[in-house]
Amino acid sequence: MAKEFDIEQLKTFSPLNGLKPENLHALLKKIKVERVARGGKLFKEGDTEKCTVYVLSGTIELKEDGDVVRTITGGTDAARHPVAPILPRRQTAVATGVVEFISIDSETLDVMLTWDQTGSYEVDELSSGIEKGDDWMTILLQIKAFHKIPPANIQSIFMRLKQVHYKAGDGVIKQGDEGDYFYIITRGRCLVTRETPLHKEGIPLASLVVGSTFGEEALISEAKRNATITMETDGTLMRLGKEDFQTLLNEPMLEWLDHDEAERVVAAGGQWLDVRLPTEFAAFHETGAVNIPLYFLRLKLDTLDLEKKYVVCCDTGRRSSAAAFILNEADFQAVVLKGGLNQGELDEAAD
Repeated sequence: MAKEFDIEQLKTFSPLNGLKPENLHALLKKIKVERVARGGKLFKEGDTEKCTVYVLSGTIELKEDGDVVRTITGGTDAARHPVAPILPRRQTAVATGVVEFISIDSETLDVMLTWDQTGSYEVDELSSGIEKGDDWMTILLQIKAFHKIPPANIQSIFMRLKQVHYKAGDGVIKQGDEGDYFYIITRGRCLVTRETPLHKEGIPLASLVVGSTFGEEALISEAKRNATITMETDGTLMRLGKEDFQTLLNEPMLEWLDHDEAERVVAAGGQWLDVRLPTEFAAFHETGAVNIPLYFLRLKLDTLDLEKKYVVCCDTGRRSSAAAFILNEADFQAVVLKGGLNQGELDEAAD
């Protein structure tokens, strides 16, 4: 089954069908098809693990307080959407027979969707001249430290990254030095060594290849470099300065509302603005919400009302914070639903 699972299958799921090919390929490398027997559980009511689950084959029952509230069968339209995405889980998913499913890290998926839809111009410009097949930017999207960067700052990352060329044997960072840059390898290989009292010349620890990153720990913790990194071959690195790195970790000035506060804004004349993909919106959304996907927002600003206050929402808050930043820059009144729709009360679209 695993061998048959391919990019075309990934494209049948929402919101995976909104990802660029390079990100789909990166996800495919991380996905394993899992199987449970009859009576097995995909997850339990109350679970808070951030994973996005899709049923590939077989049928599951979603049970709430012991009662079946819904069934989902692989290959049907319902199976194109994540199973019970709201956290904590409100139901337990139980297999009625043998069930095959996949589970994807929700944070990684959300970051990929956000970066795809906010940084496309800078990514395209930056990637020109980089060897085909190098997926260093996709790897960058999955770095946990970068998950903390506010989406409104994403484009600034690509604008501030600088390309630096090195020769084999050149030193990049030295153990004990102050942290100054965060690095991404886009061509070539680097050697990591660490000096010890018995090995002043340094003990080889690892060889880093295209897509590998280093240097963020010293910038986040304000600690000194804990290893030396030298070019093993001629190569090229992208680097981001310490000041830029720390600035980009700071959240822009946005107003966040919990679900009850957001509903009061809407009741007073405001408008829900859902910036997820249309397929996500079709699965569930707030009553009366308008759907303008994040990637389309700048082109649709003239359809919005400058006098109206918009409550911007997505599944987690990441894409909606990027959208609110765009709206506020254009003099619209925009606030963000804190935590996203996956933590709120929703209206499910009719099947």
